Amino acid sequence: MTNTEKSALIVRGGWDGHAPVEATELFIPFLRDNGYAVRIEESPAIYADADAMPGFDLIVQCNTMNTIQREEQQGLRAAIEAGAGMAGWHGGIADSYRNDSDYLQLIGGQFATHPGKHPDERHGEQSDNYLPYTVEITDLGRSHEIMAGLEDFELTTEQYWVLHDDLIDVLATTTHPVQPYHPWHRPITSPAVWTRDWGKGRIFVATPGHSVDVLQDTNVRTIIERGMLWASR
Repeated sequence: MTNTEKSALIVRGGWDGHAPVEATELFIPFLRDNGYAVRIEESPAIYADADAMPGFDLIVQCNTMNTIQREEQQGLRAAIEAGAGMAGWHGGIADSYRNDSDYLQLIGGQFATHPGKHPDERHGEQSDNYLPYTVEITDLGRSHEIMAGLEDFELTTEQYWVLHDDLIDVLATTTHPVQPYHPWHRPITSPAVWTRDWGKGRIFVATPGHSVDVLQDTNVRTIIERGMLWASR
């Protein structure tokens, strides 16, 4: 690696349903084309390496429903506070380590559920939770470099219901409608794309990205690519 080259760390793993290898492989050529040397790790153990972590400008995580050790989480937070960026999509960042409340605080939003089809239309498959929905760009999003020039767009995939705090900057939302087979009584709006400043670092999250075909959607891919560059040191 030259002195002028940037460095990206990809941490992938967890639930195979999110195809962490195939999903991250989509973005490696983009990172390399933008001057990043890319290191790939199959677990968050690297986060505890105090010698390695300061060398990364960008951390891209695709690690769903896994666990993180305290020293790993502390190493990740320290790297971001010192200026490294973190980026990810879907459960790979917003449903990574349910066992660690400090990780949840770091990210600012946590997957809660993805409402499904009518019970009569479910067959015990992932597609039971694929619904048509709109990603709506906020006023803040329309003025942000990540979303510049994009318009509201439609997807048919998992629609994330997210628990979140007020420290995130929401660039796009999605609204869960009221259905007679669901127990809530008014529409629920969740962040779909957000950013977060943390210490000297930046965090970017996009909730679309359940499967490779969703990541290949022009809007989704554009948002993630821009989000990675925005977050990077």
